Amino acid sequence: MADFVKISGLTKQYGKILAVSELNLNIQEGEFFTLLGPSGCGKTTTLRCLAGLEEPEVGDVYLGERCLVSTSRGIFVPPERREMGMVFQSYAIWPHMTVFENVAYPLKLRHVKKAEIREKVLAALKLVGLEGLEERPAPALSGGQQQRVALARALVFSPRVLLLDEPLSNLDARLRDEMRVELKALQRRLGITVIFVTHDQIEALSLSDRVGLMNRGQLEQVGNPEEVYNRPSTPFARDFLGKTFSLKGKVLGIKDDLIQIELSGLAGASFQTSRCNGPSSPTVDLTSGQEIMVAVRPEQIGISTSRPEGDVNVLPAAVEGVHFLGDRYEYTVRIGSETRVLVLPASEVLKAGQKIFLAIKSEAITLWPG
Repeated sequence: MADFVKISGLTKQYGKILAVSELNLNIQEGEFFTLLGPSGCGKTTTLRCLAGLEEPEVGDVYLGERCLVSTSRGIFVPPERREMGMVFQSYAIWPHMTVFENVAYPLKLRHVKKAEIREKVLAALKLVGLEGLEERPAPALSGGQQQRVALARALVFSPRVLLLDEPLSNLDARLRDEMRVELKALQRRLGITVIFVTHDQIEALSLSDRVGLMNRGQLEQVGNPEEVYNRPSTPFARDFLGKTFSLKGKVLGIKDDLIQIELSGLAGASFQTSRCNGPSSPTVDLTSGQEIMVAVRPEQIGISTSRPEGDVNVLPAAVEGVHFLGDRYEYTVRIGSETRVLVLPASEVLKAGQKIFLAIKSEAITLWPG
């Protein structure tokens, strides 16, 4: 797949607030790309600049070889000429129109003939599973149906790029899960390039070919979901995605690319891991005696009631609290003088006060400057 949407040096400011700062990003044709981050990180502003709903102070935007924005050359293509469809978080369904009229609106703006409009609208409604509802008033639709109407309206004129601004956030949990599966299936069937904005980690990890993690108007890390989750390149990426089990420690020594670590507050407890396991930038300059942070995803920790064979990367702990969450249990465990939270399937039940052992695989550990 070739680079299709190209963003260079994009900067957008609202008064004194710098919403997006010198952002560079290439998205491939047919890719499902997600901008993920907390509220106020600049992801929606980036999407609106792509759609032409915001004009950046600085930057270039290309769709294929076609320049949509170039602040240095004074180019700004209006939204209706960008070949991009957009679904907003609020859906923006017009209540005075029927389903058919809502979906047909982009075609009327483009002066498409009536017969062709009807053909395209019915095809778009069938695509999103709303065939037979074309004459229904928009206010008579459920939230999930309104979301589908917004999606049909964005697709009806065959855009080259589909922009989605948190389109599932207003749905209940069950419907959100269903629509997430349907949205991915629809994107694969059409082969369309999708740029998706969300703060929901499950949506980002399950839907995306690649994820761009945003923070304070900049990209912290870009990669496939497994890479971004398992090999975070910055402390923000490490702590924002999923949960992190972390302990302070000190480097005892480095030999043959193996790092020996003493854990703080745990007499005699030590870890061993390979230098290549950690993110390259934090790990590469580790030296003997350096204070560090040992981080691992909780799901990479094995829990047993008897000590596993071998003494490497095993920690004694005690269960302090048990919380039932339906399909799983959440445990508060004490390790030395500190407490951490771990999650286990509902089939594995521990009791408060129980002594346990935590076994951590060397390859699951990442190391960070303390």
